Amino acid sequence: MGILLVTGTGGAGRTTVASATALAEAQAGRRVLLVSGEADETPGVDLLRPAPAADFRREFLALQARSGAAFDLLGAAPFEDAELTELPGSHQFALLRALRDAAAGDWDLVVVDLPPLLDALALLALPEQLRRYLRRLLPPERQAARALRPMLAQLAGVPMPAQWLYGTTARWEAELAAVQAVVDDPTTTVRLVVEPGPAAGDALRTARLGLALHRLALDTVVANKLLPADSPDPWLAGLTAQQHEHLARLRTAHDGTVHALPHLGRDLRGPEDLALLAVDARPAPAPEWTVEDRRDDDGILVWHIPLPGAVKGELSLVRRGDELLLAVGPFRRTVPLPPALRRCTVAGAALVDGDLRVRFTPDAGLWPRNP
Repeated sequence: MGILLVTGTGGAGRTTVASATALAEAQAGRRVLLVSGEADETPGVDLLRPAPAADFRREFLALQARSGAAFDLLGAAPFEDAELTELPGSHQFALLRALRDAAAGDWDLVVVDLPPLLDALALLALPEQLRRYLRRLLPPERQAARALRPMLAQLAGVPMPAQWLYGTTARWEAELAAVQAVVDDPTTTVRLVVEPGPAAGDALRTARLGLALHRLALDTVVANKLLPADSPDPWLAGLTAQQHEHLARLRTAHDGTVHALPHLGRDLRGPEDLALLAVDARPAPAPEWTVEDRRDDDGILVWHIPLPGAVKGELSLVRRGDELLLAVGPFRRTVPLPPALRRCTVAGAALVDGDLRVRFTPDAGLWPRNP
């Protein structure tokens, strides 16, 4: 199965391109699922709509039922299904659940209509971030001591977390891990949809940098709504010339495929119009983070982290235990060190043509000695 995530700048036509791609793949004989909250039904394509309101009510009522004793102790009045309305953030979690459910199905291709670019990048980073928070706040190993909680509560003078809390945490961890596995899968790629204008170049740089930080591949850049080049109208011809100038810049900046789609000059009229906007799904290799062993030459190991478009002044690195806190531009990620580098000390870092090279010196006290 392949997973194609479609995002882009606001108003560039993400949903249309996602629908057109799904239709083209279905017409080629593949079993295709489109995950979208806005797309219309398309012949030959199965559609899965995230249900944020229903998801929120179900999760809230389940949590309320599991923590009923605590609420009774506080004198709280429980909520009923009919009075619950979704809270901000419900759409993101519903989309993540839909992505998890779609990946568990029997499809050749799943096309996912994501939010605009910055929201999409934050969404894709969310499972890993939440799992890290849960592990820090409620470490799994503490569950092994649940038999001691009554005694510890008496000694400490404060109540210990109830088993329902750990049970809920374990369930959330399993669900988040399932979503993260989909995001991290080598067959998952991202497609960027932009209009060929002044904001397109910045969107491409942001996408390449944010996706590389999370080891996601950018398969194709779609320059949508390209105006006809043969218009006799001087005003329209000027706009077209500007679009083609920005299109050329996109092709120079992106080392992959840039696919131009025409502006139809009207609203979509059905599958026939969608077919005019189809772009093949093309798997792309994810950026590789590699460790170069140079101990025989200069005694160090180098961790290569590809960050295309990164600027030195916007880059910061902090090691914390066995993790590296990496910030670049508007993005931040905490990543575990490869096992070999955990026995090393950081000796420096350099950014060379979009390749972040973090140098490590082996700790003699931790490395096995030669006989």
